Amino acid sequence: MSRELSLSEIFQLGYYWETKILLTAVRLDLFTVLDGRKKTACEIAARIGAHEQTLSLLLNALVAIRLLSMEGGSYGNSSVAEKHLVRHSTQFIGHLLLLHDAEWENWGKLDQTIRTGRRSVDRHLFETDPELGSNVLAVLHRIGRQSGPEFAKRLQLIGGIRMLDLGGGAGTNAIAFCQVYPELAATVFDLPATLRLTEKTVKEAGLESRVSLLPGDFNQDPLGGPYDLVLMSDILHYQTFQTNEALVRKVAAHLSPGGRLVIKDRFLDETGTGPAWTTAFAVHILVNTQEGSCYKIADAVQWMTKAGFDSIIELEKTAVVQGVK
Repeated sequence: MSRELSLSEIFQLGYYWETKILLTAVRLDLFTVLDGRKKTACEIAARIGAHEQTLSLLLNALVAIRLLSMEGGSYGNSSVAEKHLVRHSTQFIGHLLLLHDAEWENWGKLDQTIRTGRRSVDRHLFETDPELGSNVLAVLHRIGRQSGPEFAKRLQLIGGIRMLDLGGGAGTNAIAFCQVYPELAATVFDLPATLRLTEKTVKEAGLESRVSLLPGDFNQDPLGGPYDLVLMSDILHYQTFQTNEALVRKVAAHLSPGGRLVIKDRFLDETGTGPAWTTAFAVHILVNTQEGSCYKIADAVQWMTKAGFDSIIELEKTAVVQGVK
């Protein structure tokens, strides 16, 4: 049995102060200004066009949070800030934090959304700010490269597999699968604007001859094929139940007999109260998408069953489900 929260932990949950302090520092690009060299508040203010006294309050809070250090009145980056929050670092994750900051106003309307049942956005931020969307996908690609090969190995594929990575983004999974299985050929299907990034990542991986790119809207346009494996990774939570049901049925028509559909997503458990991170993610989807939702494995099983799939199994609890045509 899990323990109850203490009063101090409840207060900690309610204090979003440190979160906004970090997001604001990233938006002001403070960590890049301090790259490799300590500076005074006066010098930093001059660089970013800020008010020195108010900036000092933010800088001091960042010291307390341990993202900055201060010595002799000068501020410098911590090692983790230097690694992940300096814009030209190869491990910069700031674009993902900028996405969260851009969603700040949407979260401020959560009570209104809960009271009325009406969403406050009509388009996802990736549509309204494609450049930010592309930068976020690049960060997620870099992070996903670590887990992609292990995921590919768990599927235990054999022979010359033709794979479709549907809504494949930067091509992270397609690249990982090609690296694990030398005979596999992959197609990444996504929007034309997204595929500009995909083309870059595929070239960097040296896989242009084995990964092809197919632009379009997967709910409207033909998907090509036939394929032996279709992967739908982290795309269904942006859509309605009915749209997902239709898409799974459409995918079935593009699979060869005996082909597999693998859905990887952030699924809720049957009670809807776990995993804890996914329950919070479901609220995030509520306030930041026009019609998205988090679903349960049972929902994916229902979509697959109606589309005629057999041998439907949960490969990874609340994360991966597979069906065979």
